[in-house]
Amino acid sequence: MADVAETQTVTEKGSAEQYVPIEQISPNPEQPRKRFDPEDLNDLANSIREKGVIQPLIVRRREDGSFEIVAGERRWRASQMAQLHQLPVIIREFTDVEVLEVAIIENIQRADLNSVEEAAGYRQLMDRFGHTQEKMAEALGKSRSHIANLLRLLNLPETVLEMVRKGDLSAGHARTLVTADDPLKLANQIIAGGLSVRAAEALVKKAQAGDAETPVRKVRSSAEEKDADTRALEGDLSANLGLKVTLNHKPGQEAGQMVLTYKTMEELDEICRLLSAH
Repeated sequence: MADVAETQTVTEKGSAEQYVPIEQISPNPEQPRKRFDPEDLNDLANSIREKGVIQPLIVRRREDGSFEIVAGERRWRASQMAQLHQLPVIIREFTDVEVLEVAIIENIQRADLNSVEEAAGYRQLMDRFGHTQEKMAEALGKSRSHIANLLRLLNLPETVLEMVRKGDLSAGHARTLVTADDPLKLANQIIAGGLSVRAAEALVKKAQAGDAETPVRKVRSSAEEKDADTRALEGDLSANLGLKVTLNHKPGQEAGQMVLTYKTMEELDEICRLLSAH
């Protein structure tokens, strides 16, 4: 009853540290981080048994009076293992967008997210809350190209993404597979051979060259010779416009072409609207 009484004294502003029963706290279902290393959790649980939870969790109050974790799920999990009955928290008023932003920022600053989880967090901000890559880059202190490169990883098959989540494949290796015809096959070869990123790039180019038998394949092969900046810009424009964007830049010149590909008349109407708006 003492624990409950303490939670009832919490103010809505919630700037001060309070203690609440651990059973009244639950994780944010939209938390980008999905994997928690069991060994790390066990080490943290041992530390908590000896010294307690030094840094309060950041939570927000739900309509039913319980609390949702905004930052500190790892401490909450370890505290359960340590069999704590109550936890120090700071209650804040956050919108859904702010909760996701804080969760991503906290994990990125602590380098806790793997590349796929980080990319999924960015995708959530874009799809659910309408954030642009520019806005995310500014808010999170990341370059736009960094965000664009991570988002492209989500185009890979789930099996390959799981390799990245487990740490079997680095993000750098995975990026080389985004344009591959059979990324899973190449990913297995990269892991089996212990290839460097440079060697992985060579493997992908070799695989693509091996398929270049028809004129269609040859056109695609030459497109793959675009530099990384051009491919990154194509990805940025495609993501922002919701259309396939192809940049054909003439080597050694400043001139080139930008091709917008539409599949329906509605998409054509949207292109016309965007162009006429400027």
